[in-house]
Order: sequence, then structure tokens, then C-alpha cells
Amino acid sequence: MKTKIIILIGLFFISFSSYSQSNCKAYYPFEEGTKFEITNYDKKGKKEGVVKYHVSNIEDNVATIEAVIFDSKDKEVTTMSYNVMCDGNKISIDFKSLMNPDMLNQYKDMEMEFTGTNIELPNDLQVGQNLNNANMNMALNMGGITMNMSVNMLNRTVDKKESITTPAGTFDCFAISYNNEMKMGMKMKFKIKEWIAEGVGMIRNETYNKNDKLMGYSELTSFSK
Repeated sequence: MKTKIIILIGLFFISFSSYSQSNCKAYYPFEEGTKFEITNYDKKGKKEGVVKYHVSNIEDNVATIEAVIFDSKDKEVTTMSYNVMCDGNKISIDFKSLMNPDMLNQYKDMEMEFTGTNIELPNDLQVGQNLNNANMNMALNMGGITMNMSVNMLNRTVDKKESITTPAGTFDCFAISYNNEMKMGMKMKFKIKEWIAEGVGMIRNETYNKNDKLMGYSELTSFSK
């Protein structure tokens, strides 16, 4: 369960790091009405679920992103929404998007408090560039007992440029890698590799364990404006 949470966290970061308008047009379709799908697979390529995204509204350079999560049998599991902000030279993604939507649904009747640092993706990506870290902390009140959870995205770097092909097409991408740490009772560490394309966003995302073994991956399988 915790492994799947981490993989989905990586997925949500990537897929929501991509929306842009005039000055923020680099690595996200910051355009109202845009729809796209990300399909999740295990390490052997077996489908584990699909997330369908929709840029439902843009106002004052803030985009509202709606996401509907489906399981491996295309049954709707839950929904979530959050904001993506355009800041002229970069995109800033609400740190609450790091929260796994299944957990939000599971604890929706409990009191939750969030703190953290937004995920930033500048327009001027270059190979060798270091990107800012991001994090989310959640305190969950369980009838007088507080449970804490944290997610940290560390050592984000732009590694190279290369072409990636998925069912949605072939895209020229920047390859980015970072370390993902999650703590909820025990600490777990993962390495994430992701590929993003101008005007589209996340094309592919791979999650590796501490021994550099592939645990699962996600791909862009549909995109339309």
C-alpha cells in the first residue's frame, strides 16, 4: 500500500507540473478545457490504474485542475482538485497535490492540517540545472491522537534531453530526476525519473527503489485541447 502511495505521489507531481499560459507556456498546457490521461503500470507493464485530468478553470493566472482516479478495471475510485499558479517565469503547483488522493478520501471525515513548500518548474529549463526542493507535511487528528506524514522531493536535477514515445505520441523531452522520501511511521526512499515536454507536461515517470530496481511507471496515454 505504501509503495503504491509513493508511486502515485510521483505521478501527481509530474502530471501537475505542466500547465502554462502566455508567459508560462513552457511545460504545461495552461489552457482551459485541456484534458489528458496518465496510465499507471507495475514493473512488468501490467495496468494498475488511470488518472484523468481536466483544466476546468483559469482565473487570475490560477488554473484549477480536476482529477478522477480509476482502478485497473476502470472503476472510479475517488476525485481531487488543486491549483496550479502561473508566476510569469515559472509554474507553482500547490504542495497539497503531493497528497495521495486515496488517502484524502480515506480520511476525509477527519481533521487534517497541511503545511509545505510548493513544487516549482521554471520556464527556462537547461541540462545540468538544479531545481528547488518541495515538501508536504500533514497532521491528522484521529480522536485526540495526531498522526503525522511527510513527503519530500529532494535533489531535483535536469539530466538531459531526449525523445520519448508513448501511446499519446512522440515528444521531445527534458529528463528530470529527484529523490522522493516519505515518512509515515517509517521512512521510505525512492528515486524518480520523469520526462516532460513543452506545452504538454509529463510524458513518462519511473519509480525505482533504493537498489535502483524499477517498481512501476506511468505514461501519458491521451492528450487533447
